[in-house]
Amino acid sequence: MMYAGLTALVTGADLLLKQRVEAQKEGDFPRPLAGTKDRIWVYRNHNAGFPFGFMEENEELVKTMPLVLTSVLAGELLAMRNEKGKKIRKLAMAMMIGGSLSNLYDRYIRGYVVDYFSLRFGPLKEVVFNLGDIFILLGAVLQSVCVMTEGIKKEKKEKEEKCVQRKVAIDKFEEIL
Repeated sequence: MMYAGLTALVTGADLLLKQRVEAQKEGDFPRPLAGTKDRIWVYRNHNAGFPFGFMEENEELVKTMPLVLTSVLAGELLAMRNEKGKKIRKLAMAMMIGGSLSNLYDRYIRGYVVDYFSLRFGPLKEVVFNLGDIFILLGAVLQSVCVMTEGIKKEKKEKEEKCVQRKVAIDKFEEIL
């Protein structure tokens, strides 16, 4: 239930921020966000495609692919609901689902995703994104770390099992001698 709540919180927060940006006059953008020393700028970009407008001419694919991926994530999170542990993986999935649902809402209702802020340093100066995008990215990074960690643990466990098997085999061989 906690993960469903997180998903709803991420989705709702991003949709609220998008609504506030959309309600402002177009001439108010772009502008620095107050109190950030010009490090964060507020925009009102409408992106009909994938990131950076990629494939914006293929509206059906741009709508369907994220819907399918979000459905897969939601199904996987639902399947994991009774598994002990894996809290970070579940958290990561809830974050990705929440960000994705917000962007899906935009795609299906508005016809475009509202991107509204940019970090004004380094290579990020040219990138405008939304809160949902951040949660998708953070969730994906967490998920990747979990998968790598699980792989390392599995490999270590397999090595330990082989050592135990060798020890048993050596003990049996010594008994024979």
